[in-house]
Amino acid sequence: MRFTVLIPARLRSTRLPDKPLADIGGVPMVVQVARRASLSQADRVVVAADDERIVQACKAHSVESVLTRQDHPSGSDRLAEACVKLGLDSDDAVVNVQGDEPLIAPAMIDACAALLDARRDCVMSTVAHAIDDAAEYANPNVVKVVLDADGRALYFSRAAIPHWRDRPNTGELPTPTPLRHVGLYGYRAGFLRRFPQLEVAPIEQLEALEQLRVLWHGERIAVHVSAERPGPGVDTPADLERVRALLA
Repeated sequence: MRFTVLIPARLRSTRLPDKPLADIGGVPMVVQVARRASLSQADRVVVAADDERIVQACKAHSVESVLTRQDHPSGSDRLAEACVKLGLDSDDAVVNVQGDEPLIAPAMIDACAALLDARRDCVMSTVAHAIDDAAEYANPNVVKVVLDADGRALYFSRAAIPHWRDRPNTGELPTPTPLRHVGLYGYRAGFLRRFPQLEVAPIEQLEALEQLRVLWHGERIAVHVSAERPGPGVDTPADLERVRALLA
């Protein structure tokens, strides 16, 4: 199994300005993410940056990076450009690790890559874990996924799915246990380059979930159900302080 980890890093975050360069343990956050990713079985870990300052920060810490355009509408578009710049072949495997996940589990990265390698019927792979808290199940900021009998995604939603028709609003969790989607993706480089050319899906716009474009166009996503949860990501200043404390 050979694969490349690509880490999209965008400087212009509305909730946490200059987020990739935020100091965590004496180094920029994006460097922490790259170091965690390098503990996986990846052959190569590359940051896809939108600003020269990120490139310079990576260079200072011996992290490979590539400079991409600033006007990409999504991380997938940024990674598609990175695939071209890096000269990846169409069948090369890529795992997208978000640039705000400094506690990402290397084993989870490996599982995502291995699933993509095993499932030739799917153009992508991703990760989910069981939800054990009713408040998390009801939270629209928590993305849920339901699977078919063969472990492929049927649908992703911010809504509480599957919906428990006979016992709604009870504060209980349905059976089978609902799954929380983890924003970790495996792609073949050829599909990743093709993805930005696909028509944006109405359900994608409605839910604000880019992965729904894949399903809407009839493609398949294999889902690895992990026994462990990922570490907390960084979206806000409070998240940043929490991760700093955990790493300290």
